[in-house]
Amino acid sequence: MAPLSRSLLLLPCGILSLLSSIATGVDAAEQDPLRDDRTRYQAACPDFKAYSMHAHPPFSNGPLKLPFQRPSIHCRTFESPLVEEIIDYMNEHMTDKDMARIFENAFPNTLDTTVRWHVDGTKQKKDKKHSNIQHGLGVWEGPQSFIVTGDINAEWLRDSTNQLQQYQTLAKKDKKIENLILGAINTQAEFVIGSPYCNAFQPPPPSRLAPSGNGQGDTVHPAYEPSFVFECKYELDSLAHFLSIGNQFYNHTKSTAFLTTRWYTALETLMNVVAQQSKPTFTPERGQYERNEYRFQRRTDTGTETLNLAGIGNPLNGGTGLVRSAFRPSDDATILGYLIPSNAMMAVELKRTAAMLKEVGKTKLAATVMERGELIEAGVREHGIVNHKVYGEVFAFEVDGYGSQIMMDDANLPSLLALPLLGFVDRDDKIYQNTRRMILEKPGNPYFLSGFEFRGIGGPHIGLQNAWPMSLLVQAMTSEDDVEIAEALKFVKEASPRGLVHESINVNARHDYTRSWFAWANSVFAQTILDLAKRKPHLLFGEGAKPYSIE
Repeated sequence: MAPLSRSLLLLPCGILSLLSSIATGVDAAEQDPLRDDRTRYQAACPDFKAYSMHAHPPFSNGPLKLPFQRPSIHCRTFESPLVEEIIDYMNEHMTDKDMARIFENAFPNTLDTTVRWHVDGTKQKKDKKHSNIQHGLGVWEGPQSFIVTGDINAEWLRDSTNQLQQYQTLAKKDKKIENLILGAINTQAEFVIGSPYCNAFQPPPPSRLAPSGNGQGDTVHPAYEPSFVFECKYELDSLAHFLSIGNQFYNHTKSTAFLTTRWYTALETLMNVVAQQSKPTFTPERGQYERNEYRFQRRTDTGTETLNLAGIGNPLNGGTGLVRSAFRPSDDATILGYLIPSNAMMAVELKRTAAMLKEVGKTKLAATVMERGELIEAGVREHGIVNHKVYGEVFAFEVDGYGSQIMMDDANLPSLLALPLLGFVDRDDKIYQNTRRMILEKPGNPYFLSGFEFRGIGGPHIGLQNAWPMSLLVQAMTSEDDVEIAEALKFVKEASPRGLVHESINVNARHDYTRSWFAWANSVFAQTILDLAKRKPHLLFGEGAKPYSIE
């Protein structure tokens, strides 16, 4: 995620009926007679970016005295009693009260602050002012949810999927949560259909929320509409995350409500992009250059923010089964376009989607989707596994199909470290364990950063002195070693003086961080705590504690 300086106003406080309608999943504008004058009420709630940079009481009972960083109940953008019950349980049972405070702030952060627009689908607006709303065709119909990343007023497909992940297990018990996630799937489907090569999107037209610019001068093909798209970096994992949010929802609820005509159109669009980005740079028959469907150039002096060779990127070989990704999950440009973690994730999510489609009777489509997933998986195993002279067989980070490879890992998800969480390998897989050992030490990973006060995996996005707490949380979730897990959590806790998890931390000065409000990182923290509560409860609740699961 680019650390762009963007602030967004939270939803109004002081108009309790309006806030109540938002919390219950009803479009506020339908109930708000003052909707044309709403902006003057928004100032009643503080900008959460500024709010999160300051400590607020009451403070935790632990030695760090961490602040309470949730907005006033009247300023929260979505509410769930079940979420509050889980927070109460953790506050009562977690032995580390500083850690419990971070969970209390982090677990509901997406609901508290980032649900910029949600309609439950019971009332469909037919606003003819928006000519691109094609009623009767399913466009923007049904539940819709626009989930921003935090301090940037835009939705990333990847971020929003991860931000909602810890609530997926609640959807079967909480109809409001179920409707919120269903809305997020529907909204993502419209984004994928409208601009499948893009990664971040503006507020949907029916929301009547104003779009914002990213301040960049980009030349992109296929062209996009700036009022619809915030940024158009083609990242394979964005499309994989669209599949993932639907797969998670189906797995936890068995609901097929999201399998609409629009979702199937989005799937078809996604499959077309995957096919287009599986083509090599040169034709296999005559070796002639064939221009890629996607091209991106930005006016910048930062190499990771644009693609070389007139916006194409470095050449890629054919016959690999792999799919090109122009950018990484960090929004940094790839060096070699076959990004292994993103290909691994796409393979898994395609196969999961195929299994779901088969269960609902779409056998022919399921077979097509499964075939592509298996092809990508085979490509990862054939071209993504290399023999390292120190670590043995490992997964490379990027390859080009010609034999070149980039050996590193990046903190953003999907990553090599997260391969078991993606479902591509088991934690005890030998090649993964070799890879894990490689990327968690400096000799094997140039972006493993260690300093006087912090350590972890970083990446070129922020620089050579900043590691990301997210990498330590993934390290904890992929470990069976209690000491390693406890140490990773301790680093994150001590680097969260404001009670929230940041994007990155200066390894030599942990109070020097980027992004005070970054909902994705807070969601990963919550997911880590919930994972440990179920898998290793003694680390959170004390010796002899029973597993705690919210499923």
